[in-house]
Amino acid sequence: MTGIKFVVDEKGDKSAVMIDLKRYGKLWEDFYDTLKAKSRKKEPKETFASVRARITKAKS
Repeated sequence: MTGIKFVVDEKGDKSAVMIDLKRYGKLWEDFYDTLKAKSRKKEPKETFASVRARITKAKS
């Protein structure tokens, strides 16, 4: 596959991958964003109204 190379160990087993970010940067960014969103799924949520009130209060 063009732009993707696998790093192999002494046994010939794949141990890492090198991705050409000039070619696949947007795809990698989408993948990374999805992972970050999933990792934050269990974080406490804050309502839009509470954020808005906090910002409005900070401006005054």
